[in-house]
Amino acid sequence: MDKPVTYRMLQLADLDAVCAIEQASFPLPWSREAFANELAHNRYAHYLVAEVDGRVVAYGGMWVIGDEAHVTNIAVHPDYRRRSIGEGLLRRMMDLARRLGATAMTLEVRVSNEPAQRLYRKLGFVCCGVRPRYYQDNQEDALIMWVKLRDDGQTDPRVGH
Repeated sequence: MDKPVTYRMLQLADLDAVCAIEQASFPLPWSREAFANELAHNRYAHYLVAEVDGRVVAYGGMWVIGDEAHVTNIAVHPDYRRRSIGEGLLRRMMDLARRLGATAMTLEVRVSNEPAQRLYRKLGFVCCGVRPRYYQDNQEDALIMWVKLRDDGQTDPRVGH
C-alpha cells in the first residue's frame, strides 16, 4: 500500500530536495539560486511540494499574474512517479491559482513528453499552439496548453485564449 502524501508550500529548507528532483528530471535544470530568487523576490511565484514520510518527492511552481497562472515547472522524483503524486500536486496548484484569482492556467510541455500531456489532458488542459524550438537543450518544440479554471473547482476546455 502506498504511503500517504502531504502537500504544502515550498520553504527555503526544501531547496536541496527540490534541486535533486530537478537534476533527475530535466536536461537543463534550474539552479538553487534560481529557486531561491523565485521564493525571495518574485511576488508572482507560488511553489508547492509533495512529501512522503517527511521527504520531499515532488514540487511544482507557477506564476499567478492577474487572472492567469503559468506553470513554470513541475516534477516528481523518479522513485515516486506513476503514483498520482504529480496529479495531486497539479490539482492543488490549480486550486491555489483559483483562490489567488486566476481564471485560466497555461503551461508548455515537450512534444515528446506523452506522459505529462496525458496528465494535463486528464485535468482539462487543451493544446492551443506550439512554441517552435522552445527547449534549449535540443531545440524541441513545446505544446502550449491551457485550461479554464471554474469557480466550482471544475475545469472547462473552452479556454478562450
